[in-house]
Amino acid sequence: METLYGGRFVSLVSRGRWEFAVRTNAHGIVLVVAVTEAGELVLVEQERPPVGGPVIELPAGLAGDEDAGEGLAAAAARELTEETGFVAESLEPLGDAAPSPGLVSEIYTFFRARGLRRLTSGGGVAGEAITVHLVPLAEVRAFLAASRARGAHVALAVHAALGFLAAESA
Repeated sequence: METLYGGRFVSLVSRGRWEFAVRTNAHGIVLVVAVTEAGELVLVEQERPPVGGPVIELPAGLAGDEDAGEGLAAAAARELTEETGFVAESLEPLGDAAPSPGLVSEIYTFFRARGLRRLTSGGGVAGEAITVHLVPLAEVRAFLAASRARGAHVALAVHAALGFLAAESA
C-alpha cells in the first residue's frame, strides 16, 4: 500500500489500481441504535462540511481516537452519552457494514442500546454542535422527509437502523 497523502486524520492511499481513504486516528467506527422507553428513536443532527450541510445521523463516533486501547462497545457507550446525554444499561452488537467500500476502508459496527437513562441534554464535546432528536418510531419516516425538505441530509446508517429495528420486531 502506497500513501499518496497523509493528513492528521485521513490518509489517501493506493493498493493496486485502487485509491481510497484510510482513517489514521482510530481503529473503528461505532453507531448506536437507541430507542427510549417511550418508543422514540434517538437521532442526532450536526453540520458535516463534506456534504455541505446538516446531517441526521445515529449517535456515532470513532473508537481509539483518544485511547488506542478503547474497545468498540466502550466507544459506543461513550459516544452515546457525549452526543445524546443517554447511558445504556446494555449494548448489544448488531453487525458490521462497509459504508462506502469503493472510497473508504472504514467498517461500521452497529450496537443496539437498551435500558436508556438520560443524564444530560447531550450535544457533544467541545467544538461539536449536536442537536438531539427523539422521534417516535411511528413518525420517523415523516421526520426524515421533513428534514430532507428543509435541506438536511440523512445518513445511510439511519436507514440501516430502521431495518435492524424492523427485524427485531418481526
